[in-house]
Amino acid sequence: MLRVSNAQLQVDLLDPVRDRSLLGPRFCWGGYIWQVSDHEGSPLLTGPEWPKFDPTPFNGQGLPESFRHRTREGNPLTWQGDRGVALGIGELSHNGKGELEVSNPCVWEIDLVAEGIRFRTQHSAGGYRYEIDREVTLEGRRLHSRSRLRNRGESPLALQWFAHPFFALTDRLIEVEVPAGSTLPDNPGFTLRGTALRPKRPFNDEKDGHLDCLALPPTTSLTVTLTHPTLAFVRFFTDFAPDECFVWANGNTFSIEPYRMLALAPGETQAWALRYEFGPMK
Repeated sequence: MLRVSNAQLQVDLLDPVRDRSLLGPRFCWGGYIWQVSDHEGSPLLTGPEWPKFDPTPFNGQGLPESFRHRTREGNPLTWQGDRGVALGIGELSHNGKGELEVSNPCVWEIDLVAEGIRFRTQHSAGGYRYEIDREVTLEGRRLHSRSRLRNRGESPLALQWFAHPFFALTDRLIEVEVPAGSTLPDNPGFTLRGTALRPKRPFNDEKDGHLDCLALPPTTSLTVTLTHPTLAFVRFFTDFAPDECFVWANGNTFSIEPYRMLALAPGETQAWALRYEFGPMK
């Protein structure tokens, strides 16, 4: 793995080549934050299969991000016939069992930058041509993830991007302070009272959980504060107003997932950023 560290925190990122067994067709390979640890080496993030050290690539762990090649309903986005592309991953095809596999991975250039690592790829597949820059930097107890996507092809590029951070639970529970004015439909998994979002009960295991849509105030960037078993708090920020936002948990982790609906004309570039703040030890 690749590592960024300072006197406060240690950040491990997956190497797009050497850590191929942990990667698949769901999460972007470049800039995949696998774990953040405190100065004693104790992990601060989890995942759906936690504490399994080699979770399935679909589930993953840490702070992955994804350029969706299909909608949640299964409708194709970056597909032309039987050829598809998962941006930041590679060309997609189906094997003899009908399973999705990466048949032509993109190649990432990796460079050290001040306080972090930069990942860059230019890739052509499935009738699309694009460029992605991903930069992960660590500043004290703040972790920054910055992305830039350019459509280098001759056709419009329309897709969805989302972050899927996996936060740690305390006795299988968590409390999340969400933006004022957020709403949540009545559901069996979570309660929202004022700005306090909580699971209605501890989920039992990996297969016991709930997903729901959190409606945020319009034109408002996302800022949430989460409880943590060993830290005073964790905060998560976006520099954009999400088009959608989902909350999900099982017995091992909690995630809040901001979405962006991206539509890039030929030659167009879009950029955005995430920030995580890891509070002091309790």
